[in-house]
Amino acid sequence: MKFIELFAGIGGFRVGLELAGHECVWANEWLERPRRIYKRNFGEYPNEQDIREVTGEEIPKADLLTAGFPCATFSVAGKQTGFCTSDTRGTLFFEICKILRSTKIPYVLLENVKGLLNHDNGRTMSVILSSLDELGYDVQWEVLNSKNFGVPQHRERLFIVGNLRTESRPKVFPIGDSEGQNGKKGYEEQKGREGIYNKGNKYTGTLDAHYTKGGGTRTFIKQWRRGYFRDHKGDGVPTLTANMGTGGNNVPFVVKPCLTPDRVDKRQRGRRFKEDGEIAHTVGVQDRHGVYTESNGYNDIRKLTPLECERLQGLPDDFTKYYDDGTLVSNSERWERCGRTVTIPVIETIGRKLGYEWY
Repeated sequence: MKFIELFAGIGGFRVGLELAGHECVWANEWLERPRRIYKRNFGEYPNEQDIREVTGEEIPKADLLTAGFPCATFSVAGKQTGFCTSDTRGTLFFEICKILRSTKIPYVLLENVKGLLNHDNGRTMSVILSSLDELGYDVQWEVLNSKNFGVPQHRERLFIVGNLRTESRPKVFPIGDSEGQNGKKGYEEQKGREGIYNKGNKYTGTLDAHYTKGGGTRTFIKQWRRGYFRDHKGDGVPTLTANMGTGGNNVPFVVKPCLTPDRVDKRQRGRRFKEDGEIAHTVGVQDRHGVYTESNGYNDIRKLTPLECERLQGLPDDFTKYYDDGTLVSNSERWERCGRTVTIPVIETIGRKLGYEWY
């Protein structure tokens, strides 16, 4: 398929869909810093117009529209303002509808936070579905967790696929160990997936754009010497593992996900620490997240590096390291870009289910 990418950021949808054999023909992103990172990696700048000024006439013919439209207004970590006039980020969904109405692009792929399903007692999701229905699209959706796609990050996101009723309907969902619109679960798609990169032990929490903000979230893992992702329990789900030995000798290694590591007496969700082997807490705006480790009396908690964040999202190494002119991107900007993008293996899997061979 030829596709366009709205709210492109650093081009996460483009990376995943091109790995699945699709072709990006146009993208839009109005923020300067992600545009410069995008140019560094793809050799071209995305269109810089405010999405509210895009009419559709400048968009080339395409088969698929993709958009991870702003999610802060629907997230449990935000104010959950949704579709309201005081916070226009939520209303940007209707700009997608405007473009679909004018271009009649036959397929659409949307991404947002899981909280969109229940926001405003389900009314927000109802508005989205009815809007797409009025435009002539049939839809299917599913909540997918990145941890089931080869990266040890707990990151649940809602994906919506729509097709014009005049086009064939691809069977995209359900995929893997996730709940879809029909309430069923599937496991066979994700069994045997190999992990990729990174070090430590167990899952990390969800990466988000508040990673470095004052009072916001932090994710930490143990400083490592050697390590890799592996299927720890034989269930096809990767875990962060580490070999802290030297000279080929393993050393016992204990890892416990924790909340607010800098406040010892803080108690949230019933307990501050989880047990060794459990997945990390879901990262929100209010909590700082960490992983406490012990090995031969040595313990440590540290923040993830930008490179580790890239790997947890399935991005190529150093994807966010440079701007278009070769200057270095600050660590805080790299953390934010990783938090705002999509997990690449998830998008690649959806792209393959869409079936580019039709085109």
